[in-house]
Amino acid sequence: RLPVPKLEDSIRRYLNAQKPLLNDDQFRKTEELAHDFEKGIGRELHEQLVAQDNQNKHTSYITGPWFDMYLKAREPVVLNFNAFMSFNPDPKSEYNDQLLRATNMTVSAIRFMKTFRAGYLEPEVFHLNPEKSDTQIFKKIIRFVPSSLSWFGAYMVNAYPLDMSQYFRLFNSTRLPKLNRDELYTDEKAKHLLVLRNGHFYVFDVIDRDGNMLKPSEIQAHLKYILSDNSPAPAFPLGYLSSENRDTWALLRKNLLDNGNEAALQKVDSAVFCLSLDDFPIKDFVHLSHTMLHGDGANRWYDKSFNLIITKDGTAGVNFEHSWGDGVAVLRFQNEVFKDSTKAPAISPQSQPASVDSSRAVQKLDFKLNDALKAGITKAKQKFDATVEALSLNLIQFHEGGKDLLKKKQLSPDAVAQLAFQMAFLRQYDQTVATYESCSTAAFKHGRTETIRPASIHTKKCSEAFVRELSKHSTEELQKLIVECSKYHGRLTKEAAMGQGFDRHLFGLRYLALSKGTAVPDFYQDQAYARLNHNIISTSTLISPAVQLGGFGPVVSDGFGVGYQVHDDWIGCNVSSYPTRNGKEFLQCIYKSLEDIFSVLKGKKIGS
Repeated sequence: RLPVPKLEDSIRRYLNAQKPLLNDDQFRKTEELAHDFEKGIGRELHEQLVAQDNQNKHTSYITGPWFDMYLKAREPVVLNFNAFMSFNPDPKSEYNDQLLRATNMTVSAIRFMKTFRAGYLEPEVFHLNPEKSDTQIFKKIIRFVPSSLSWFGAYMVNAYPLDMSQYFRLFNSTRLPKLNRDELYTDEKAKHLLVLRNGHFYVFDVIDRDGNMLKPSEIQAHLKYILSDNSPAPAFPLGYLSSENRDTWALLRKNLLDNGNEAALQKVDSAVFCLSLDDFPIKDFVHLSHTMLHGDGANRWYDKSFNLIITKDGTAGVNFEHSWGDGVAVLRFQNEVFKDSTKAPAISPQSQPASVDSSRAVQKLDFKLNDALKAGITKAKQKFDATVEALSLNLIQFHEGGKDLLKKKQLSPDAVAQLAFQMAFLRQYDQTVATYESCSTAAFKHGRTETIRPASIHTKKCSEAFVRELSKHSTEELQKLIVECSKYHGRLTKEAAMGQGFDRHLFGLRYLALSKGTAVPDFYQDQAYARLNHNIISTSTLISPAVQLGGFGPVVSDGFGVGYQVHDDWIGCNVSSYPTRNGKEFLQCIYKSLEDIFSVLKGKKIGS
């Protein structure tokens, strides 16, 4: 189970995270509020939280508050919460055809779903010692141990089973807009796929009455039929509604239901997943990021647990809604779909679609729109276009080093990437700001994420040495500063993964105070608390053979959204920003920081 950290540990960690962001006077005030909280109301709330947690052993203390945080948020899900991960191209170039890839990936997605529902999906396990535990013999033995004891057997060989309770929401699931708090809806009985193309909605069954998947050649025939529909785009594309403010969308949805669209909406909400087919090829990585993160608004249904997006040239990606689950569940799905669709594709370039009557099997959904709905769609489109217009996405690839060199120097690759972000922001804006890195807590029952706070007194000292005082330090001294940062970041990461961060704990205590109708403690009204939770640099990393790149929007209007990957010999970075920040310049500063760090690690003088 996810542990509730000790209150004194959380307060100590909180103050460590505040230190680099505050001057001495501000820090003294924040420290005083924190210690008062720890001795007074905070202690009471903590004891209540622990008691509540002991009474709810079936789940974790963060589950309810975290769902609420997502589902009560009223901002549009697109750009604020939904993230994307794009697939690598199929290694066999002739398979990157839109119809072929859409068919193969749909088939692989359904295979994954059926495997999962039948209880045959290999458990997600974190292997600390893979030579011992990631073996056929261990898997054979552990299979016969009852589940109440099997986790203990896994622990003995340093294998940690990860929580998979989110997986069921991957399929047949949608976030429904409701006033004040949305709802998650799942209907596992539904057998149809939702396909979006050119703003039109189509559905057809992919599972038959006996629970078997439709033949791949039939799925291919139906998708070919949809791709050959030449009717013009709808004047009022419904997709835009899912990009609206949640309360606005909830009222419009009620209007849709009252206007005779219940059956059509039911089809959308319950579909196995949403396949979005775009009618254009991808120009470059920036275009790819824009397409997968938000697209044109008409050809997406942002409320679905995920949209599988495939463009004209067979480029594929996933845009996923975030309330139901985290990147780990989506990544496992993408890894399996990529592996299956490339290693065991259901159809080949020579395959012929089945000769079936697709005009009967495929239903094009027709929505009845009154004037209020038409006006609602028009307004949603205007808002969406304006927001997207303001969003910048920029990328860099740094090819002068990566994981291999850093591991040789016994440094944490993640720590070095995070140090580069701190250094870059200091170079560009001359300050250190609240920074967020998400870390999965799936090692625990119903774990979600914990925050790593990468901005520390160590990164601040090191960044200042590189940016402001370079001439005062020898290469050896700079190397030592990097080592300090790496050690400290490694400790923070380990603590977060073990459920020993401070963010979720303090969030849970605040949530408890609010739910009990208690006045919000002074500790939470401190400006420094608000500033720490205004995450100007929000970061997330993942690495996988299936994924080309991932990204998300800034979490605050004056922030950066940083998706990054540290590969064996290069580092990729994808930054989103709005006009108050210059993302292109930030990336140039990240590049310069990486150059300087790697020069120092190679024992060279910077700039030589």
